[in-house]
Amino acid sequence: MEYLYAPWRADYFGDSKEEGCIFCNLSQHKEDDTKNRVFYRDDKIFCVMNKYPYTPGHFLIIPHIHTNSPATLESEIWLHLQTFGQKGVLLLEEFGAQGVNYGINIKKAGGAGIPDHLHLHLIPRFIGDTNFFTTINEGRVYGVNFEEIFQKIKTLAKKHFK
Repeated sequence: MEYLYAPWRADYFGDSKEEGCIFCNLSQHKEDDTKNRVFYRDDKIFCVMNKYPYTPGHFLIIPHIHTNSPATLESEIWLHLQTFGQKGVLLLEEFGAQGVNYGINIKKAGGAGIPDHLHLHLIPRFIGDTNFFTTINEGRVYGVNFEEIFQKIKTLAKKHFK
């Protein structure tokens, strides 16, 4: 078996030096929004580019409240999260997505990579975005500049997230 190394993903696999919940830290540090790729926030939720995206443009909508299940989230915040999820689909369609995966993995057994803080994934999909490389090497190749993607999503958010 051949190996493809991606050391920049080490934090994702548990080597993070960050104290506490990564999403609570993002929520509490508005001054670092550009560095952290947070492109929208209000008093209930914030939106951030996924650090390890499935496809370019993959972003998260996260409530400021630290909870691991929609069952414990106030209805007002849940509805706000879903409203922005709906707007996020329109944003990604304007971005150029030919389809969108939309969902929440609840807790570790439900597939959540960060199981302690609920978050909604919006993943733009494109015809042919799962090519042979993903199939045989369990890896991905992105032919895009992530800074440009962030800036484009941030610009579209100003239009769609009102």
